Amino acid sequence: MKSRESLVRLKEFQVNEKRRQLQQLQMMLSEFERMTKDLESQIVAEEKKSGISDPGHFAYPTFAKAARQRADNLQVSIRELKMQEESLELALEEMQAEYDKAAALEERDGVARIRA
Repeated sequence: MKSRESLVRLKEFQVNEKRRQLQQLQMMLSEFERMTKDLESQIVAEEKKSGISDPGHFAYPTFAKAARQRADNLQVSIRELKMQEESLELALEEMQAEYDKAAALEERDGVARIRA
């Protein structure tokens, strides 16, 4: 019976760890999205300041080009993180189901020990 208690604790730890990882990933996603919005507003301000909004124009501001590239890179990272988020959510659901199953078995064994 001791090993089953250990199994339940292990499963609970794994579930909590996946939740923590998911939470960190979601915080990173929101931070990247915030950074992208900041960059986009800086790009707009720089374009207004220079009067040139065409990135292909020879006099397009260098800062705006760099900020645009950084925003594009962040968008790629956001898409990748969202895919990771989906797989983490699936893994968390599976681990939660395993934990629930192990906890139910432990509870059943506890009731059986009390009756005996």
